[in-house]
Amino acid sequence: MSEEPTLEQRIEELVLANRILAHEGVIDVFGHVSLRHPDNPERFFLSRARSPSLVERGDIMEFDLEGREISDSGHRPYAERFIHAEVYKARPEVGGVTHHHAKAILPFTASEMPLRPVNHTAAVIGAEVPRWDSQQAFGDTNMLVSSQAMGAAVAEALGEGRCLLLRGHGAVCAAETVVAAVFVSIYMKEAAEVQLAAQALGKIEYLKPGEIELATKLQMSPMATRRAWEFWKARAGYAD
Repeated sequence: MSEEPTLEQRIEELVLANRILAHEGVIDVFGHVSLRHPDNPERFFLSRARSPSLVERGDIMEFDLEGREISDSGHRPYAERFIHAEVYKARPEVGGVTHHHAKAILPFTASEMPLRPVNHTAAVIGAEVPRWDSQQAFGDTNMLVSSQAMGAAVAEALGEGRCLLLRGHGAVCAAETVVAAVFVSIYMKEAAEVQLAAQALGKIEYLKPGEIELATKLQMSPMATRRAWEFWKARAGYAD
């Protein structure tokens, strides 16, 4: 029987999550991924404001669910830490959150075409990904989710789902663990790529509700997420 990972091992996963998502082209210069504190659900870990491909252990900061740093690191935090704080506040079961700007999903943030699963691994995004428009509640902004009020609106729009599109901006993904959040984020990007390619061929046949339910149950199992995690670790150069 395997032992539970230590806090340091969980934080190491968070560092790797940044590196993996950058290597897989989900997160670029911007974007971020967080970990809910495994021993204190009122806190979470997030890197300082740094490009994800460069994140190291010393960059990791600790926050409360108001988005306030409690680790006294002296680092500059991400302006959009409120996305993570408010999703954790609204969703007690969530243990990992990502915010990314994968290029394939951007057309869906700016059009009326819904993002829906076409292939079986895409089932994890849900039957249709909702879209949040900051303009409706906050008017003209710099498009960053940089306040508690905006973070709370994003969390409300995400609801009980795993994925949310932000108009003209990017996406938010949430799952039970950091490993699962990485899984959802990568397959959200792939879902968009497959749907865009399928649209060029004609009418699309999307997954049926029953297929989405059963495929999601399989894909989100620890067996599947861990298998994928080991693969992505190796691809990013961290097999050991």
